[in-house]
Amino acid sequence: MYMYLTTGTRDFMEKLQKRHVNEKMILMHGGGQSLLLHETDGKSVFQSPRRYEVISSAGSLKEDGYFVYNNVPVTDEGRPVFEHRFSSRDDRIESQKGFIAYRLLRPLDSDTYIVMTEWEEAVDYDRWKHSQVFKSSPLSVDMKEFAGNTTHIFSSASYITTYTAKTDDEE
Repeated sequence: MYMYLTTGTRDFMEKLQKRHVNEKMILMHGGGQSLLLHETDGKSVFQSPRRYEVISSAGSLKEDGYFVYNNVPVTDEGRPVFEHRFSSRDDRIESQKGFIAYRLLRPLDSDTYIVMTEWEEAVDYDRWKHSQVFKSSPLSVDMKEFAGNTTHIFSSASYITTYTAKTDDEE
């Protein structure tokens, strides 16, 4: 399974999505931009997308959730360590109120992995983030602690981006 991401204006992304109604796409908005996600076993319909391989997943993505992207730049040497840690994740997140889906995305053209979760609403993500389940998950660990003192697996600082797939008139 692959995931392709592209950004642009809301109008352009809506037109692109309508042009490919038979493809599994989700339009979301956040941080002043619109993002179109395309999850497929085939090739992307986007001209120049950010390309990822889905290497771990849970749940089915919905078209109206709250998405959290934990963007983690990883060195080539650190990829096996990072993938092992996040692929062997704790399944308890799936039982959390409001949880919809999880994807671990391996970058095909960059060094930045994405650990993506989808929630019914932002409040569900916030509740999980302050729970004991989160505190015992790989996402709660400071990335410096994660790598240990001897291994430098990160090429730069990680960062979080959030999006909502609800349009303004639905909110």
